[in-house]
Formats: sequence, C-alpha cells, structure tokens
Amino acid sequence: MHPLWRTWVGVLIVWGVFVAPAFGATVTKTIVSVVGPRNLSYLPIDLVPLIGADKAEGLEVQLKHVEGGGLAIKELISRNSDFTVVGFPAIMSLKANGGELVGVAALSDLPQFVLMVRSALKDQVKRIADLKGRIIGVHTSAVNAKTVAQQLLELLLQSDGVQPRDARVISTGQNWDKRIAMLESGQVDAIVSEEPFASTLLAEGKVFFLVNLADPNPAHPIPGTQVLHAALATRPDVIANDPEKVKRLINALRRSLQWIADHSPEALVAQLNITDLREKESILFCLKKYSRLFSRDGRFSKKQIEETNRFFHTASPETTTITMESLINDQWVGRKE
Repeated sequence: MHPLWRTWVGVLIVWGVFVAPAFGATVTKTIVSVVGPRNLSYLPIDLVPLIGADKAEGLEVQLKHVEGGGLAIKELISRNSDFTVVGFPAIMSLKANGGELVGVAALSDLPQFVLMVRSALKDQVKRIADLKGRIIGVHTSAVNAKTVAQQLLELLLQSDGVQPRDARVISTGQNWDKRIAMLESGQVDAIVSEEPFASTLLAEGKVFFLVNLADPNPAHPIPGTQVLHAALATRPDVIANDPEKVKRLINALRRSLQWIADHSPEALVAQLNITDLREKESILFCLKKYSRLFSRDGRFSKKQIEETNRFFHTASPETTTITMESLINDQWVGRKE
C-alpha cells in the first residue's frame, strides 16, 4: 500500500472510533439546569457541549443556567429540565421535605465555598460570632431544598454559638456587579460565595475571608469539609423511563472530566470563550490555585459520602435517617475509596 494511502486509512480508523458513534446513534436532546454560566465547580458540565462530548454520545445538551441551586432543583422537579447539577446536601434537604432526586455522578472533588466579609468591617468582625445580628447573603434561599450555601452558613453560625435566626439571611443572586454593589453599599455585611467570585473580591481588597472550605488548614474547622459540592442528578422517572439518556449524559460528562484532566488550566479557559477579562483571569487563577477541584471519572468516593452525611446531619440533626447512600444510583459510574 502506498504510504499516503496508509496514512489516510489510519486517519479514517481513528475517525471511525472516536467520531462515528455520534453519527450512528439517534441524537437525543436533553436539558440540564445548572448554576452559572461558568460557575467554577460546575465547569465540567459547561464544557460538555463546547468540546462536543455530547455529540460523541449521540446527545444534544442544552444548558439552562440559573442563579442558584434552589432554582436549578426547581427547574428539574418542575420538569423544565431532565437533569441538574447541584451540591449533594441540597438533594438530601429536598428529600427531608418530601421531594426526591437521585445523584448519578460526581463532578467535584474539592468544595469551593467561602464566607467573606466586606473590608469595612475588618476591625469589627474577627470571628463567626461577630456576625450575630448582621446581614448575610447567599445566592438563593429555598424552603423545600436548602442549598449547600444555606446549610453551610447555618452550620458555621451554630459552630460559634450563633443561632441562624440571629442573623438576617437574604438572596444576592449570581450577578457579580449586583453582589459587589450590595457589599460596597452595606446592604450585606457578608456573603457565602463560591469561586472565582470570592478570590476576585479578595484580590481587589473588597472583602476578607473568614472561612474558606478549600483551605487545607482552615482557621474554623467544621464537620464535613469534603462535602460533595457538585453532583449530576435527575428524577427517578427519568432513570426508569430513559436509562439510555442517563447513560449517554454520564458518558459525555466523563469525557469532559477526562478532557480537563488531560489539559492545562489555560486550555480549559480558552474553551470557555470568556469575553470579560476579569472573569477570565479569576477563573484561571482559581484553576491553578485549586488542583483538586474536579473529579477525574465521576465516581462517588467513600470519603465524600461520609463527609456529605456528616455535613448534612450536623446542619440538620433531625434528619439522620436520610443518607447520601440512599439517594445515589452508581450503576453507571461506580464507587471508589
């Protein structure tokens, strides 16, 4: 065989292995509700359509970005989406209030929550107890499914002798400019936020960190610091009626996780097509800072299950019968130590 033909045959074989499955399968549309766009912990799902991981699995993934985990869950239980990505304690909170979602894959390895305080209060707020009577913001608040940020705030307050009712908790939304304005104007004294927003404001001198879950040596240790921050979840009826769709999305997600593991932070940021320079630099900074941010394969780990149970049961001691184990279906990803 002529060398040129041998080269083309090789190219066609590779094309057949990695691309052809998408052409041989029926393309299925699916909607995923998720906080964002470009929330740091949820980047693997944002990346799925950008690198064609969905098409490779015969899927067309449409992302429905919302301003908080409570809204993401609401979209799913209202059947406006087929899947969601949220913190697992929010799934457990929903169960405690009569609802039910099932976690099917893990996205994160390291939680990215920060309790930050506006810089003007640096001489007044030295510890968590000093937040008593103050206004604290979270992305969204919900009654039927408390977000991880809500649960974390309550847990932190209680850890320093403050009852949650002794602080005023309000929703700040996800918009950067709005939250910055609320801090600078004194509408909120502190915010429980995720990265990269927190590190951006820290670098700009607008806030100081009181608690950072990603800190390997936290000043304020709390139960369950390895809580599963980002999990792919769906309704039980989706699993029962269309397990193939679930399998395809999980496979696409695992392609995304592997892509991230194989590429540099700069390459990941380039794929996200970010136009705002501040956001771009902030995400890149955090990707370099937190090397353990994402799962590599979507598997649920024994450590995360233990820590998530510990986190939730400490925040909600009346719900010890609800466990993470009872709310996951790991048939597609499995578990690890």
